[in-house]
Amino acid sequence: QVQLVESGGGLVQAGGSLRLSCTASGITFRSYAMAWFRQGLGKEREFVAAHDWSGGPTYYSGSVRGRFTISRDSAKNKVYLQMNSLKPEDTAVYYCAARWREIATTNDYDYWGQGTQVTVSS
Repeated sequence: QVQLVESGGGLVQAGGSLRLSCTASGITFRSYAMAWFRQGLGKEREFVAAHDWSGGPTYYSGSVRGRFTISRDSAKNKVYLQMNSLKPEDTAVYYCAARWREIATTNDYDYWGQGTQVTVSS
């Protein structure tokens, strides 16, 4: 059974930082591209960042580039999202996603986590 479990969300003031973690089980982690998406209240889910499966490129949305960093630890089956200089507009539920051997910036991922809430106060 495949599971993606996010953690690390919470309430932070604008300008602060949070680090999200996603632990994967039931997949061959090294063969999956990993990504973070988010969905604000009343909004569509949007791409945030992705890390290639083969140690290749990373991609970021324009709204987070330079502030967020995605990384992965294949030994621990984890992917991380370091979020700095947070803004109120970053408030959303953040989802971890996995896709077999192909990085993407669209919603076409094979597996999804349940999400973790990030709230940024002004």
